[in-house]
Amino acid sequence: MAIASMRPQLSQQDIERLMKGETVDERAGIAHRLCRRIATDPLTDAERTNAEEIIRILAADAADLIRRTLAIALRNSPRLPREVALKLARDIESVALPVLEHSPSLTDQDLLDLVLAVNGAKQTAIAKREHVSPELCDVIADHATSDAVSALAKNNGARWTDRAFDRTVQRFGDDDTVKDALIAREHIPVHVAEKLVSLVSGQAFDMLVNRHELPAQLAIDLASGARERATVDLVEQADRSQDMGHFVHQLDLNGRLTNSLIMRALCLGQMKFVEYALAELAGLTHGKAWLLIHDAGPRGLASIFDRAGMPRKLLPAFKAAVNVFHETEIDGGPNDKARFRMRMIERVLTQFQAIPKGDLDYLLEKLDIYSEQAAAMEAGTAPKESKAG
Repeated sequence: MAIASMRPQLSQQDIERLMKGETVDERAGIAHRLCRRIATDPLTDAERTNAEEIIRILAADAADLIRRTLAIALRNSPRLPREVALKLARDIESVALPVLEHSPSLTDQDLLDLVLAVNGAKQTAIAKREHVSPELCDVIADHATSDAVSALAKNNGARWTDRAFDRTVQRFGDDDTVKDALIAREHIPVHVAEKLVSLVSGQAFDMLVNRHELPAQLAIDLASGARERATVDLVEQADRSQDMGHFVHQLDLNGRLTNSLIMRALCLGQMKFVEYALAELAGLTHGKAWLLIHDAGPRGLASIFDRAGMPRKLLPAFKAAVNVFHETEIDGGPNDKARFRMRMIERVLTQFQAIPKGDLDYLLEKLDIYSEQAAAMEAGTAPKESKAG
């Protein structure tokens, strides 16, 4: 129904009250009926022009209730003109919040600018929008209040970036509400989960372990300070999430990409991690590092080893472990990764003896775990053995 055909359904007295007014409540009732029809009825071009004029009159009304009625009635409507939506977004909170949270008339650039200009309640409304772009997530994580960032973390329609996660942990590592909201998300990057383990306790700790598939002992190791051993266990999760490069970079930034960590990962057959780790330390691309490690002979391995600043005394053991990796295959049967790592550790332990006691104990412990996993599978399967077996 068009604007012109609405008038017979409204009395002349109602129209006069809308324009001249007696009480705010009466005018608000008329405004609501007009706005609902503007939002839902098909309009011709002329009728759209009339509707926009009515909207501008209501947006300029001195009464808060009239402007709030307009904001609520047209909060989801694309017929709210963009300049009016921006005017309402800068109005008092009761008027602005419905528009900030819902209006499709506001562009992403509008929202980016508004986050930097409005108060915390308005930032929170923006963070609750049905869809929040990666760029908007970054700006909210960088500049908004803890309430807004917490709302963003609870928003499944928000497209979080690694930068947004990192900035949130950096800014609000001591804020339980924000941390709980992050942990409750369906997915968080593995390097963020690792950081959170040492920052939470109680129910949040349990949720982090259970929801994000961090083994309980791993979380205990991280929280109690045995971080390097636990980090090796996180490598596989980083590999599954295709997050390895960023994971390694974060370790390096935090001073945790140690020689021992790289050797332990290598002895477990975590070659992708080793490749990215040496690439990070040597300042090379992953592809270049791969060639030097695998396809350039012993001199290539020694070259990247030195460029990465690894101690020369570890090079013989490193070479032996790389050779063992090349000679050992994943057999393709059930639980093949456990059997591969079991054989990898066995051969590393027999290839060289100068293993620091801490690393030796770690490898022996892992050998027990993988041996148990492999044995458990053999009862019902006959796995194909590799040529390295």
